[in-house]
Amino acid sequence: MEVRVKICGLTRPQDAILAEELGADAIGVVVFSDSPRNVSAERAEEIFSSVGPFLSTVAVTHTGSAMNLLRILALNPDAIQISHGFSGVQNVKIIRVLTPSDPLRADCNAVVIDGSRGKGIPFDWEYARQTIQNSTVPVILAGGLDPSNVREAIDYLRPYAVDVASGVESAPGIKDPEKMEKFLRAVRDREDL
Repeated sequence: MEVRVKICGLTRPQDAILAEELGADAIGVVVFSDSPRNVSAERAEEIFSSVGPFLSTVAVTHTGSAMNLLRILALNPDAIQISHGFSGVQNVKIIRVLTPSDPLRADCNAVVIDGSRGKGIPFDWEYARQTIQNSTVPVILAGGLDPSNVREAIDYLRPYAVDVASGVESAPGIKDPEKMEKFLRAVRDREDL
């Protein structure tokens, strides 16, 4: 079973380029949020432009503003990861954020279990198991994943994808090349079993 990997919370083009070189499937850039990894729309565009056409780009936001959503759409990401209930968004894939208090969603292309929102707080394993078992759309795991535990999460839960931010950083928004490589190796080596 191939599990996809998203490296999230990128703030620098060089980290995006490295994620692509190491074999990540997607990168996430945080915009219009109160995250320490938040970047301007201009910086997000620079990061997205630094990678090739076969790496998926995801704009991650916690905004509730329709105006900000329009500015995000102008960046032409492959997907938008949102926490609020926007509907009717067209011409882009939607990833909806779920926390243990949220019901399942089917009005999207995928859901991400992410109560952590980049803080490194581990996801709820039982909620994740139930969500993966019952969801009609692909489920992405996020929250507290790092090179030491991602393999266990994949083996036990069998998600569509895993999403990491703080687990591969030396500081908020600054990716550690060695941690990124170890994380991707842990995911890919698991697939060879």
